[in-house]
Amino acid sequence: MWTVVATLVPILATSVMFFGPSALLVTGAATAGALITEKVFGPRRSLLDGSGMITGLLLGLTLPAGLPMWMAFVGGAFSIGFGKLVFGGLGQNVFNPALLGRAFLQAAFPVAMTTWPTAQASWWQLRGDNLALPLFSARAPDVLTGATPLGLLKFEGETTALRDLMLGTTGGSLGETAGIVILICGLYLALRNYLNWRIPASIFLSVFLFVGVLHLLFPTQYPEPAFMLFSGGLMLGAWYMATDLVTSPVTNLGCWIFGIGIGALVVVIRLWGGLAEGVMYAILLMNALVPFINRATQPRVFGTARRTAS
Repeated sequence: MWTVVATLVPILATSVMFFGPSALLVTGAATAGALITEKVFGPRRSLLDGSGMITGLLLGLTLPAGLPMWMAFVGGAFSIGFGKLVFGGLGQNVFNPALLGRAFLQAAFPVAMTTWPTAQASWWQLRGDNLALPLFSARAPDVLTGATPLGLLKFEGETTALRDLMLGTTGGSLGETAGIVILICGLYLALRNYLNWRIPASIFLSVFLFVGVLHLLFPTQYPEPAFMLFSGGLMLGAWYMATDLVTSPVTNLGCWIFGIGIGALVVVIRLWGGLAEGVMYAILLMNALVPFINRATQPRVFGTARRTAS
């Protein structure tokens, strides 16, 4: 887990480069909420396993740079408290804790969670009201905001250049920056066998094929597959959240089914749903199906008969 934390450092550093100190404030607050909750309510010495740190960092990377720190802190506490400890602790949670925390913040603070700051004149300038007091309104109305690439596609029919998506010079959450950096870090984890490569491979393959067919049939209506792969939180979600060992299938066949389901849901939500992004909900929905996928894909034990319907 600490190796996974180490691979998140370049991704965080990239977000700091684009979003300035706000990236550190938001991610730090989310991580503090996760670690403090883990320390107070978790088992003794549970902080040493690194799971709380991963949850806090991943949650922070899914948040907008202008989010108030107290909201990020509450999200981190919710991720650990209701996404992990309420199920019995590490290894027993059903849903990815970081995504569950983000889903809570999305429902509780929808305006703040969908306010995307644009580039500022100074790197040191905060990208939003990070220092707002709890339950107080924003004090920085002059901060410029803009749409994300997926928002532009959804509501204005405009696509973003692939180069900008790969380098991270676009609006969005902290972890939507520099898709190429996330791809490299994810490949490193796959090569070290710290994750099952079949999950991100099946996600990318299903998204590529699904959107590719639509683009070939209706090129003016649907974007190119590369745009869908590098836009939004797909890269971060596929490499770091869908591959969570606790909430993903234990069989190789199950991993393929799991990933294809996520990819299909992402495309359906992005293209035909009411939201511009669908990675979070796609992963959470497939998390709920993991027990059934595991049961359906368990290999037959040698020497036993195949199960028959009774």
